[in-house]
Amino acid sequence: MRNNNRYVPLDSEVVEQARQIDLLSYLQRYEPGNLKRVSGNVYCTREHDSLKISNGKWYWWSRGFGGYSALDYLMKVKEYGFLEAVEALTGITAEWRPPSVSPKKEGPKVLLLPPRHENCDRVTEYLLGRGIDCRILQDCVAAGLIYESADYHNAVFIGKDEKGVPRYAACRGTAGSFKRDATGSDKKYSFRLLAKEACSSVHVFEAAIDLLSYATYLKRTGKDYRNENLLSLSGVYQPKREPGKSKIPVALQKYLRENLPVKTLVLHLDRDKAGRLCTAALTELLKKDYQIVDDPPPAGKDFNDFLMSYLGIPRPRSDRERGEAR
Repeated sequence: MRNNNRYVPLDSEVVEQARQIDLLSYLQRYEPGNLKRVSGNVYCTREHDSLKISNGKWYWWSRGFGGYSALDYLMKVKEYGFLEAVEALTGITAEWRPPSVSPKKEGPKVLLLPPRHENCDRVTEYLLGRGIDCRILQDCVAAGLIYESADYHNAVFIGKDEKGVPRYAACRGTAGSFKRDATGSDKKYSFRLLAKEACSSVHVFEAAIDLLSYATYLKRTGKDYRNENLLSLSGVYQPKREPGKSKIPVALQKYLRENLPVKTLVLHLDRDKAGRLCTAALTELLKKDYQIVDDPPPAGKDFNDFLMSYLGIPRPRSDRERGEAR
C-alpha cells in the first residue's frame, strides 16, 4: 500500500506512536483482504503464507526475519523507506489506540513449530558429525525432542511441558549460521533430559548441543546419562555487570521451583567471557540455597568443542562459524 496523502510533519511524538502500532491492527484496518487466520490468535498474510503473526510479533519464515510493529512490516516486507513508512501510518495514529489490557493472565503461548520433514537424515548426519552418540540421538528423535524441519532441514530441539506438549523449539541450521527460537517459544520449557529416578542435582548448559555432548561424554566414560538431570538454558544467558543484580534464567528458575529435592547445581557453562560471567552470576544468586559446582569443559570453548577434541573429530569450520551455528 502506498500513501498518497499530503506530507505530514514528523515530530517525535508521531514517530513514537507509529512505532507502537502492531501489525495485526494495521492489516485489519488497511489490508483486511490480505489477512488470514491460521488458528486461535495466529494469523498469516494471504500474500505471504509463511509470514506468521502471533502474540504481538510477526515472523516471515521463508525469508528468515521478523519484527514487532506495522512499521517493521512496511520497511522490511513492503520495502518502504523510514519516512515513507511513518507517513503511511500517520493516517491512523490519531485514531489508533493500543488494545485494552486486562489483568494479565499467563496463558500458554502459541508455539509455531516448523513443518516436520519425513525423516531426520540431515540432522542425524550433522549431529553425528559433531560427536553426539547415535543411540542418544535416536532416543531423542523417538521421544519427539529432536526433528528435522521440512523447509530448511534445520535441527529443531523441543522443550515440552509437564503433559508432554511442545512449548519451546530452538531451530539451528545444519549448515551456515542460522539460529532462532520458533515463534511463541516459552523459554521456561527449555530442552532437557531428566533422570529416570529422583536425583538431588542438576547439570546446567547454555545450549542443547552442549547438553547432548555431555550426555555423550558420560556414556563414553561408562556412565548412564539417564541417571542425571540435564537442563539447557535455551541459549546464552546475559547477566548484569554486577552479578548480585542479575536474574535467574527462567528455565532454571522454573525447574528449581518445581524440583525441591535438588540441592546441587553443576554449571557446565562456556569457558569464554560470557560463560564465566554467567557462572559468577548464578553462583552469587544461588549459593545460599544450593551447592554450586563450577565445572566448565576441560578444553575448548564449550562442551561440544571438548567432545569433538576428546573424540578426535576435526572441525570443518572455524570456531566462530561453529559458535554462531549453535
